[in-house]
Amino acid sequence: MTDGGPTLLEPGGTNAVGQMLGLLGDEWSLLILGHSSRGLTRYGEFREVMPISNSVLTHRLTRLTEHGLLERRIYRTNPLRAEYLPTARSRTLWPMMLAIWEWERSWTGPAGEALPLRRHEACGAEFAPLLTCRACGVPVEARDVRAAWGPSGGWERSVPASSTRRRPDSVPNSLQYPQTLEIFGNRWSSALIGAAFRGMVRFSQFETALGAPPTLIAERLRSFCALGVLETRQHAHHPGRPEYHLTDKGRAFFPITALSVQWAQKWFVSPEGPALVQTHTACGHDFVAHLACDQCRQPLVTGSITIVPVIEDRTTPEGTP
Repeated sequence: MTDGGPTLLEPGGTNAVGQMLGLLGDEWSLLILGHSSRGLTRYGEFREVMPISNSVLTHRLTRLTEHGLLERRIYRTNPLRAEYLPTARSRTLWPMMLAIWEWERSWTGPAGEALPLRRHEACGAEFAPLLTCRACGVPVEARDVRAAWGPSGGWERSVPASSTRRRPDSVPNSLQYPQTLEIFGNRWSSALIGAAFRGMVRFSQFETALGAPPTLIAERLRSFCALGVLETRQHAHHPGRPEYHLTDKGRAFFPITALSVQWAQKWFVSPEGPALVQTHTACGHDFVAHLACDQCRQPLVTGSITIVPVIEDRTTPEGTP
């Protein structure tokens, strides 16, 4: 599949959210798409910047091509060489990628603080992306949005089967955006964070909704608590039964989930209707996520953002180690 329209889904099958989790809920695919957005196109280029095996890279490139996020184009026939170009489908992931950059920069300590800043060319200021409602322009947080399953919704249709398996140590922590990969770069993790935003707090709720093995749910909950996106609280009436609540850091992940769901429902269309219906409670309109510059409040558009070069600290006297 190359640049084209949305994928029409089969009635009763995996919905747009499930399709998105199956594609983006994989750490290697996210890394490939991130490098693709920065201009990498060739197999050797991906291998150079990622500690990935040939078989895994080939599989992921093939899968992303089959689902319309990359276009394979032959640029040499003898020997045969191909490059993988971004499509309209992958290029429209830039708001989600920008939200990932902001969350990592704000919430992951020294590693995030070391990320380069970005400048909004329209106002000339270094900025942070601000999640807003397109209908009324007001900044939005997770608590401001009411979500309900749509005609093609439901947990069973939103958690996909997957042909990829994730090993806990498969992506080194030295890579860019490691905490996002822990939360979103795995189909069960991304489904679990979505369930937390839907108000689930008890182990039994996560287990019933997601249909994942209890040991996997327990491992993911421990990981999320270690990352600081969830915290345990004791049940009010059952002290021995912990609940898992989003922290400020976890709630700040909402723009990433909102933008990924929005991307999914643009490119994977069910004849029954949307999988998830979201309403901005302040204005009553359907919530359409939109990023604005926090300095000038103007909408952010592709091409209006540049990376601010990192300037070496030159305050150390010459000759001092």
